Amino acid sequence: MTMKTSTRQVDGVTILDLSGRITLGEGSVQLRDAVRDLISKGSKRILLNLAEVNYIDSSGIGELVSAFTSVRNQGGELKLLKLTKKVHDLLQITKLYTVFDIKDDEAAAVASFAK
Repeated sequence: MTMKTSTRQVDGVTILDLSGRITLGEGSVQLRDAVRDLISKGSKRILLNLAEVNYIDSSGIGELVSAFTSVRNQGGELKLLKLTKKVHDLLQITKLYTVFDIKDDEAAAVASFAK
């Protein structure tokens, strides 16, 4: 199953809707390319909607961390939205749950970005 991405804007926040699997190869490359593209277009507030992501492997976790670092290095913020149980548990196990700003409600997540 390939990963699909779509982008939308809400109140100056770029929301990247992801669905499928973020795994070694295609999924992690798509995530990397999508985030790099957003940064290159000047997006500083990025919200990754993971509601439809059903699986992330170690490579996918690495890409999430890389995306987070890339956005932060550009003076921006990257947050995660609507984790599935599986992804939530994975971030807890890897202790990354404390690194990412994770929200369950889209409106609250959008409002949480510094204007």
